[in-house]
Amino acid sequence: MPGPKDLDPSSPRELIGAELRHARRRKGFSQTELGAPLFVSGSFIGQLEAGTRRMQREYAVQLDEILETDGFFTRHCATSAKSRYPDHFEEAAEAEAVTTAIRSYNPLLIPGLLQTPAYAAELFRTYRPMASDAQVEELVTIRMERARLLDDPTKPLFMTVIDEAALRRPVGGPAAMSQILRHVADLMRRRRVIAQVLPFAAGAHAALGGALKLMEFPDGPPLCFLEGLDTGKLVDDPATVARHALTFTLLQTTALSPAHSLDLIEAVAQDYEHEQPRS
Repeated sequence: MPGPKDLDPSSPRELIGAELRHARRRKGFSQTELGAPLFVSGSFIGQLEAGTRRMQREYAVQLDEILETDGFFTRHCATSAKSRYPDHFEEAAEAEAVTTAIRSYNPLLIPGLLQTPAYAAELFRTYRPMASDAQVEELVTIRMERARLLDDPTKPLFMTVIDEAALRRPVGGPAAMSQILRHVADLMRRRRVIAQVLPFAAGAHAALGGALKLMEFPDGPPLCFLEGLDTGKLVDDPATVARHALTFTLLQTTALSPAHSLDLIEAVAQDYEHEQPRS
């Protein structure tokens, strides 16, 4: 029997996933049965097959042995591991690119997919005070390329709850803040995003612990990404994902309606504009 063909590097994850599905079925394993000796869930195997998660070398070696694929996954897992993102975020960013729906909450910042260059540049200068202008520019370019995900007029569905603190903290000064808030308002008016503001008056809420992102996929189970300071965890456990989906629903019920949120965002943008020096 001929061995697997080499991969087309233009989409290595999807091709590795397709090969994994083929090899698993050829051996007669379910996703759960294949996951058991790797100590991962059937959902995790499904995400590998759908290309929403990266093939790590430790799993590749074991899969080659179990599925008798003559080193195929070990040879090609390095190709799928190339990333422009920080280690703690790389899997989440790459999964984000193939989602059908995203639901996010951020307690302190405007979400990355909604950021403008000036806002993002100020964040990167603050995070990395020793970075050169060229390095900051490269980081901003990568973030703006991520934001192009929203250029498609129909997908993914993007829903976000933004804490009022993110509106009030003047990242980059009044000009940068008025620009980004007008940008968010424009996306809302064009019905490209559904955004709600969680006001200070709401008091305690279900996500005081930190940022949350839920992602859905056409050919795989949902994922949840939990993020902290230079840390991040991509969660696939169905019970945990369901619990955090409930968290997001509770945030939506506590937040202002989209219409009232738009009014607040535009009002705060106008306040920043009044702070700008007159020419």
